[in-house]
This record gives sequence, structure tokens and C-alpha cells, in this order.
Amino acid sequence: QVVESLLSDVSFRSLQVYIIKVTWSNGSTEVIYRRYSKFFDLQMQMLDKFPMEGGQKDPKQRIIPFLPGKILFRRSHIRDVAVKRLIPIDEYCKALIQLPPYISQCEEVLQFFETRPDDLTPPKE
Repeated sequence: QVVESLLSDVSFRSLQVYIIKVTWSNGSTEVIYRRYSKFFDLQMQMLDKFPMEGGQKDPKQRIIPFLPGKILFRRSHIRDVAVKRLIPIDEYCKALIQLPPYISQCEEVLQFFETRPDDLTPPKE
């Protein structure tokens, strides 16, 4: 079970990568790296899997947190957009893991926060 997430960002080959410190319920910690697109993919999976909790039938029933939206920007604004997303993405992760266990501990969420091979060789910049 994920119990904590802390975020910051680094520039990596013109892509913004968010660094997440994950603390599991057994006390182990890991650092993972995720691009915004991976957060967006997770959000779409969550809304598909849990339509009622995503507010598709009744917006008042929504408990799945909102993810900061995609933003169109010029290359010179990439870092500014990533920095503006930093706090909302941190809040998104924290809200996601506070949801009832059938959501917060579903396969999609756990897989998102698990260490992947790419996480073992972090960005150099």
C-alpha cells in the first residue's frame, strides 16, 4: 500500500519528469520517475474502471481526484508548466492513496507506484 508521495521535477531530454518518493506500508521506500503522460494514463484507467466514483453519472458522487489538465505550450514554457503542475500532482497522488482500498489498492494504482526498470537508472540531469 502506498502511504506517501513527495514530488519534484527535473528536466530530462526536454521532457519533464516528476520524482516521487513512495513509502509503502511495510516501511520500505523507493524513488520513481514519471512523466505527466503516465499520470494522465492512470487517470483515464481510473475513470474507466470506476465510472461512478469518477462522477460520470452524478458529478456529486465523484471521489476520484482531478488531475491537472493537459496544457498546450511552447517549448520555452515546458519548465513553467511542469512547476505549475507540481503541487496539483502532489495533491492528486496524496488524494488518490487516501481513497477507499478498493480504489487506492487496485492493480492500476499499485502498478503505477511500483518500481520499473527505468526507475533503476534515473535521469542524469
